[in-house]
Amino acid sequence: MKILIIGSGGREHALAWKIKQSPRVEKIYCAPGNGGISDIAECVAIEVTDIPALIKFAKEKKIDLTVVGPEAPLVAGIVNDFEKAKLRIFGPSREAAQLEGSKVFAKEFMHRRNIPTAVFKVFEDLSEAKKFLQQAQFPLVVKADGLAAGKGVVVCKALNEALEAVDQIMGEKIFKEAGRKIIIEECLEGEEVSILAISDGERFCLLEASQDHKRIFDDDIGPNTGGMGAYSPTPVVNSELMKKIEGRVIEPTIRGMAKEGNPFKGVLYAGLMITLDGPKVLEYNVRLGDPEAQAVLPRLKDDLVEIMTASCDGKITGEKLRWERRSCVCVVMSSGGYPGKYSTGYEITGLPTVDDPKTIIFHAGTKKEDGKFVTSGGRVLGVTSLGTGIEQAINRVYEAIEKIKFDHCFFRRDIGAKALQKANRDLSATPGGPGRR
Repeated sequence: MKILIIGSGGREHALAWKIKQSPRVEKIYCAPGNGGISDIAECVAIEVTDIPALIKFAKEKKIDLTVVGPEAPLVAGIVNDFEKAKLRIFGPSREAAQLEGSKVFAKEFMHRRNIPTAVFKVFEDLSEAKKFLQQAQFPLVVKADGLAAGKGVVVCKALNEALEAVDQIMGEKIFKEAGRKIIIEECLEGEEVSILAISDGERFCLLEASQDHKRIFDDDIGPNTGGMGAYSPTPVVNSELMKKIEGRVIEPTIRGMAKEGNPFKGVLYAGLMITLDGPKVLEYNVRLGDPEAQAVLPRLKDDLVEIMTASCDGKITGEKLRWERRSCVCVVMSSGGYPGKYSTGYEITGLPTVDDPKTIIFHAGTKKEDGKFVTSGGRVLGVTSLGTGIEQAINRVYEAIEKIKFDHCFFRRDIGAKALQKANRDLSATPGGPGRR
C-alpha cells in the first residue's frame, strides 16, 4: 500500500512511525511533514488545507489510503472531497467533524443525547455575556466556539479574569472567527483523561486511556497549550470506569451521530473530567490527540493500517485491541515563550546520543538544514519512553531529555507525576507493602 499522511506535528511523526511497521505498507508520503518525518517518509510541500493539491497528489501517486492528522482539514471537509474523488481517506466527514469544529454544536448534541457534560450557556453578543458574568458564580470556563489550536479555553477563578477572556475572544477576536460565539460553563472538578475510539460509523474499538498535560508549567499552572506531555495507561481509569465511559459517552456519541445523519468515521477523542458524579465530557476532538498519540501508539500491538482501513470500509469488528503492558510517557520539549511568542531556527544537538531502544523521539516543530535539525515551531520534540511501570518510563524519558539541547528549550518536569503518586499510594496501602510496619 501507498500511504499519504497529512500534517506536520508530533502526532503525524508517531503515525508515520507506527504505519511503517505494517507489512502492508510499501511507501509513505507526508504533506508537509517535518524534519524527523523525512527520515521515514517522503515529505511533499503541500499545506494541510490545500485540498485540491492533496487530491491531485493522491491521484498521481495512486495513494491507497490517506490519513489525516490535524483537525483543520477535517473541519474544512477534506474527507467529503476525497470521497467524491473516489479516494480512500481515514477520518470523519465535514458534518461529523463539527464535534470539534464547533463547541456549540458539540454541547447542544450532548444535551440532546443526554451525554454527561458541564452546564453551559451560549453567547453571540459581548454585552450579554458580560451581563451574565456579573451575576455568575465562580470558577467558570470561557470557551471560543471554533478551532483555536487547543488555546481557546480559559478557566476563570474570578470575575475580572472572565471579563478579560470574553473581551479578548469576542472583542479583540484573538481567535478570529472562532470567537464569534462563546460558551460559558461550569468549571468541573476532578482528574482529566483522554479516551479515544476508532469507529466505522456504527461500531467502534476503544484505545487505551491516556492523560494529557495542557498547562505550560508544572503543577498545571499557566495558560493552556496544545499539550506538554502525556502518559498511558492512566491509573484513574480502571476497567469498571472504562465500561461506564463506553456506555455513557462513546456509544451514545457514535449512535447519536448516526441517528442524526452524520455517521462518525475515524478517531473520536473524548476529553473527560472524572468527577465525583462520574465521567463528564469536557470536549470532543475528531482525530488523534497530540501528544496522546505519542503515548498511546507505541503501546499498540495491532496493525494500525488494518484498523484504519476497517474504519474506512465499515468493517470494525468491535474486538478488543492488544496492548503492551508497559507504561509510556511522552514529554514535549518546546521553544521558550510558547504558547506565546517564541523564536525558531536554533540547532538541536544530542539527538544521536539517545540510543535507548525503548525511547523514541517524535519530531514536531523541526526542519532539516544542511543535514542538521533546527527548531521551527512552538512544540519541538516529543521524547517518548516505554518502561515497566510508570516510574521507569518517567526516569527513562527524562534521562533522554537531558542529552538533548537547543537554545531557549523548555519542558515540564512533572509529566506522569500524578500516576506515580497514585502508584506509590496504592503500594503503601497494600498489605506487606512499604507502608506496613
